Amino acid sequence: MVTTNDLKNGMVLEIDGNLWSVMFFQHHKPGKGQAVVRTKLRNVRTGAVVERTFNAGVKVEQAMLDKREMSYLYHDGQHYIFMDSSTYDQLSVEEQEIGDGVQWLKEGQTAMLALYEGRPVSVELPASVELEIQHTDPGVKGDRVSGAMKPATLETGATVQVPLFVETGDRIKVDTRTGEYLTRVQ
Repeated sequence: MVTTNDLKNGMVLEIDGNLWSVMFFQHHKPGKGQAVVRTKLRNVRTGAVVERTFNAGVKVEQAMLDKREMSYLYHDGQHYIFMDSSTYDQLSVEEQEIGDGVQWLKEGQTAMLALYEGRPVSVELPASVELEIQHTDPGVKGDRVSGAMKPATLETGATVQVPLFVETGDRIKVDTRTGEYLTRVQ
């Protein structure tokens, strides 16, 4: 148990049977009345964001998450299978726990899995990944307008906008948080 005065960004709380990650908090002392703590919380399982106000000093339950680095092995049609690098235990993760990150997963890639009571609740991918372009239209000679982009399909099936000079077969670096092209990898 922690009090609302001890909240920090990134802390995970268990409220009403759900896990909530603290995104923002602010202590507020109005001219009249009791001090309060305003928070912005993100549901760890669904990603929903809510704003909630607590009285200052109220006790809330802090959830203890076990974070482990795991390697992505394969997708069996319903679940994504990860393996703990140190114990070689395999863990089955549902697509909703990975969220939008599923489009950046490729076999052999490592990710941080957060476990609560032995169950996976979230998957945190690296900030950027290197992927190969499976298909993109060729750039037309002379069509070199500064900043012009074209769609490219990656080996994972995701589509991103890339500069005209990027060709099929090139390896590129993509930001997993925004889905934007970062650079071409040599």
